[in-house]
Amino acid sequence: MKRTTRRLAILSLACLCAAGAAARPRLHITTESSPPSAMMGQSMVIGFATEKVRRIMERVGIDYEIEMLPWKRAYLLAQTKTNTCVYSTTRVPEREALFKWIGPTHANDWTLFGRADRRYRIASIEDARAYRIGAYNGDVRSEALIAQGFIVDTVQDKLANPRKLLVNRIDLWASSMRVGSAIVAENGWGGQIVPVLTFRRTELYLACNPGLPDALVRKMNTALRAMNSEGVSAAIEKKYHYAGTGVQR
Repeated sequence: MKRTTRRLAILSLACLCAAGAAARPRLHITTESSPPSAMMGQSMVIGFATEKVRRIMERVGIDYEIEMLPWKRAYLLAQTKTNTCVYSTTRVPEREALFKWIGPTHANDWTLFGRADRRYRIASIEDARAYRIGAYNGDVRSEALIAQGFIVDTVQDKLANPRKLLVNRIDLWASSMRVGSAIVAENGWGGQIVPVLTFRRTELYLACNPGLPDALVRKMNTALRAMNSEGVSAAIEKKYHYAGTGVQR
């Protein structure tokens, strides 16, 4: 009798643990290399958006892992794999139903960069229709510009666009202000490549698979709002800040 009672107790405990695991899934979080938002440290992914995501998980008590992947794969996994999220993802109407959204974690500007030695006549994005624009494959800016009928050349390598710009293979390069400025500074192109036009401002999120429980999404958003009101988010950004950096997808 005692043995039977013990077995029942162990079985009940196992069921409770299984129920707890189901209620709090382990999240697979994907991102791409985009300093200082997300980048590899000595042994783990770091960056200001990364640290915000980690703080959210800690506050809600969720087990998680963060994996750095090429953007298109990271983005696709979050759409198709249960308990998977991707950051930093631009929230636009075309993507609204694809994910459940936690954020915004931060905001960024869409900017056209050009050669410093060239005179452009661009007062609005419509004026850029006469130019060939370089963009990153799978990036939200390239998708938007292509959909609007602009002449867009896409590449897989982030450094390919500024290099093509310098040899006149494209006329303009579409990026976020932060990441574009960071690439220019890091490669010593400050006197050769300059911002020409900032044409849109958007907000970035942690975008999660639609199967993620609504209650968990609400808890994660509540945790982020608390971080914002307590000044935690601002302190994280300040720690990672250097002139003109950041990214969005």
